[in-house]
Amino acid sequence: MWLEVGSTVHYLGAPLGAGLAAIGAGIGIGMLASSAMQGIARQPSAAGEIRGNMILMAAFVEGVALIAEVIAILVVFLK
Repeated sequence: MWLEVGSTVHYLGAPLGAGLAAIGAGIGIGMLASSAMQGIARQPSAAGEIRGNMILMAAFVEGVALIAEVIAILVVFLK
């Protein structure tokens, strides 16, 4: 048979994993921004510190999502 079942799973699972990583990162950053805006609304004097921490955490979330997408691509091409 020209198409094996084991190889098909890699071609279906990798995009699914990359998509779930992107969706998870989007939800995480949305929740992060929402919480930061609520914190700034409650205590405007701490806006600079809250904003700095929010940007740092958003970068960490995006970094994890990017690593997950790279691994998903590697699963397809290095099979």
